[in-house]
Amino acid sequence: PPIQQHEMVELSAWLVLALTAAATVIGYLNARRTAAVVEVSVPIANLPAALEGFTIVQISDIHVGPTIKAPYLQAIVDKVNALQPDVVAITGDLVDGSVRQLAPHTAPLAQLRARHGAYFVTGNHEYYSNAHEWIDEVRRLGVTVLMNEHVVLRHEGAGLVLAGVTDYTAHHFDEAHRSDPHAAIADAPTGHPRVLLAHQPRSATAAVEAGFDLQLSGHTHGGQFFPWNFFVPLQQPYVAGLKRLQGLWIYVSRGTGYWGPPKRLLAPSEITRVRLTTG
Repeated sequence: PPIQQHEMVELSAWLVLALTAAATVIGYLNARRTAAVVEVSVPIANLPAALEGFTIVQISDIHVGPTIKAPYLQAIVDKVNALQPDVVAITGDLVDGSVRQLAPHTAPLAQLRARHGAYFVTGNHEYYSNAHEWIDEVRRLGVTVLMNEHVVLRHEGAGLVLAGVTDYTAHHFDEAHRSDPHAAIADAPTGHPRVLLAHQPRSATAAVEAGFDLQLSGHTHGGQFFPWNFFVPLQQPYVAGLKRLQGLWIYVSRGTGYWGPPKRLLAPSEITRVRLTTG
């Protein structure tokens, strides 16, 4: 006999429930797994031969907090160290909670190993969680915090300027932390490639004006899940991947952890290995 209308409605409802359950399970598994390594090559004009293949391993938006604890971060640190990077870059939103609550769970950061060290810039969530205390704690763990400032790395006789800015919205919490790419590059030597760590992609306009070659950002989580994926582009000019703004390359990580419920759909987490190449 033909299927009745009420039976079609019931079948449709069951199908929706089944798809929702499957998406929930897949989203959970995607969020809880250790992030995969994403390889990205960035061509830099006039890159010195000694810097060909220079690697920056970027992790971002881990959000150590209610559901992300030390074992989750330890797995990330182990995977980063296995890549033997020249530099490790942590581009903000490391935590969701106080130092008192989470210090035991961020402790694995002290094990990060890179030829030229590990560097951190604040994200907006650090400011929700007492950024001043977290800046001190990250430094205690042996990671260099870049607060609108830069370092000059010497690699096989060549120089690279690595700069970092505070979060784009930091001035709402502390005027002294106002994000400033121009200040971050002030008095830097000329003729070296210039890389900026900036939590939010919308720092890119000022980074172009300041003369950077590459900006590494996070913040967006690549959209992470519905319906957030529709709102992110309303706030940020770039959501994920390698983009170009005039003379500046911008790479936006989808994040190495997750925020909120353990759920990721169509936006997998990542540990990004950025290789500088001749432009």
